[in-house]
Amino acid sequence: MLDPVMFTGGVYKHDLVTELVEDLGGYLLQKNVTQSEVILLMLVPHEDLPILEALAKELRGKLERAPLAGTEIAVVTPTLAIHHLPHPACDVAEYLRRHGAKSNMIGMGRGVAKKISQIDEFETALINEHDAVVFTFGNFADCIIKKEHLYRTLTVPVIVTGGPEMKEEDLPFAFEYVPRVGRIAHRSRKATEIGSLDNIVAAVGRALDSVRNSISKDPLTTTPPRVMEAVREQVPDVTESLSPLPIALNLNGLRIKLPFEEYSEAVKGVTFDEGVTLEEIARVVPSRMKNYILVRILPVSETGFVV
Repeated sequence: MLDPVMFTGGVYKHDLVTELVEDLGGYLLQKNVTQSEVILLMLVPHEDLPILEALAKELRGKLERAPLAGTEIAVVTPTLAIHHLPHPACDVAEYLRRHGAKSNMIGMGRGVAKKISQIDEFETALINEHDAVVFTFGNFADCIIKKEHLYRTLTVPVIVTGGPEMKEEDLPFAFEYVPRVGRIAHRSRKATEIGSLDNIVAAVGRALDSVRNSISKDPLTTTPPRVMEAVREQVPDVTESLSPLPIALNLNGLRIKLPFEEYSEAVKGVTFDEGVTLEEIARVVPSRMKNYILVRILPVSETGFVV
C-alpha cells in the first residue's frame, strides 16, 4: 500500500529524498521549488515510512501525510455567473491545489434556482471522472436541501459547502457537509475563513480515504503511478503537451492529456516488464474533458493477476 506524503524543507540536499523514495519503490508525483524551499508530493510504501521520516528529520524538513496527493477533485458551482461564482469557489479550488490535489472548476449549465435546477448526463459523467467533488452553495439552508438532486446520482464522494449550520440527516446523499463557507464578496483571509477551508480539505481527505479503503478490498491490477511512468517512457509526445499537468493521477487510474483519436492505440499498446499491455489490465476510453484519454485500471477480481 502506497501512502501519500508531502515533504517540505530546504532545497539543499532534497535530491536525497527523491533518490530514497525511488529506491523504496515509491513515486515522486510533483516538485515545487521556490527560492529556498522545496515541496515534494510523493507516494511511499507504508512499511518504509519510518526510513523516510528519519531522513526528513536529518535534513530539518517536515514530512506529513497528504491524502489529496495524486487525486483529481471537481469544484462545482451552480453557474459561472457572478451570482453563483463568488470568491469562496476560487479559494476552495486553490486551497485544494495547495494541499496536493489537481482541482478542476465546473460551472453547471442549468444549476440555477431551487425548482428548475438540474444536472445533465454530460455533467454527471464529467464529475464522475474525478475522485471526489465539492459543491459550493450559498447561505440559505432551504436552497441547499432542495438542490440535493444535483448530486444524488453521482458515484464519487460529495462534499457540500454552504453558509448555515446543518445536520447530517438534512443531506443524506452527501458524504459530509462543511458550514461557514457561504457566499461572500472577498477573498478568504481571516483566521475563521482559512479554518473553514481547512475543514473542507479535511473532509475531502476523509472522503478519499474511504475510496482508498474500498479499493483495498479489491486491489487494482497495478498502481496508477506505475502506469504513468510507463506512459511517459513509451508515449514521449505526452511530455510535449501544453497542459501544466500532462498526466493527472486518479485513485483508480489517470487522465492523459492527449487527443483520444490520435494517441489511444499507442496508450493501449504500452507494455510492462511482465509482458502485458495496458489494454489487458485497464479500460482506455475517451474523457468528457476535452476528449482526453481516460485510463481506468481493472481490479484483480477481473484480471486475475497483479502486475
